[in-house]
Amino acid sequence: MSAIRVTVWSEHVSERREEAVARAYPRGLHVAVADGIRAVLGNAVDVTTRTLEEPEQGLPEAALAATGVLVWWGHLAHDQVTDSTVARVRARVLDGMGLIVLHSGHLSKVFKSLMGTSCNLRWREGDDRELVWTVNPSHPIAEGVPHPLVIERHEMYGEFFDIPQPDELVFVSSFSGGEVVRSGCCFNRGKGRVFYFSPGHETQPVYHLPGVRRVLANAVVWAHNPAPSPIVLAATLESPVDWFRGQRAPHGARG
Repeated sequence: MSAIRVTVWSEHVSERREEAVARAYPRGLHVAVADGIRAVLGNAVDVTTRTLEEPEQGLPEAALAATGVLVWWGHLAHDQVTDSTVARVRARVLDGMGLIVLHSGHLSKVFKSLMGTSCNLRWREGDDRELVWTVNPSHPIAEGVPHPLVIERHEMYGEFFDIPQPDELVFVSSFSGGEVVRSGCCFNRGKGRVFYFSPGHETQPVYHLPGVRRVLANAVVWAHNPAPSPIVLAATLESPVDWFRGQRAPHGARG
């Protein structure tokens, strides 16, 4: 079985502007995320990293065509991601590429285009203790994840989170201040699978935690679709009438 081709994309802006981020992720958030996925999945994945400053914002057609699962982290530069980049990513997701959106990526153009809502939520910077509770223990993304997964110091994300009803909810987080948020959400879009995971504030080394790395690795395997099945609309081939009775109208006829 061939390795899952994973591309970890980050805008790579905060690390070069803020000392606190550089301390937490001296080689960049994207490198830490990629290292975590490799550490858990080993030879089962082929992981590359790409960033906003690269040609075609790191995501040309050829790179996306070779990607089975795209992991997305963004924060300060959402508005710098061009509409053409968003269109390329969206098209690949609908065609079967998996997408994992992390933390403040909930406000990325890519995620909002796939959700169709504002994707806003409540937030508060601070040092809250976050407990990530598994609410669907039979889900593949929850396999091997501590219950609860404890993040000792983290930014607060809270409800209301303006997203569509998830097709599957895997995690819910609670915070020191009493807030809660749907922190692990699965969506089906076209032939692709999308997973949103909220932990990952840039000044706190969340992506070094073994439990978080397990979530991301599990999500990669879940989101990967090695052979998207074709979607064929019957109306493009014939015009069925009373199909449940096995009767069909001649081509072009209408019931």
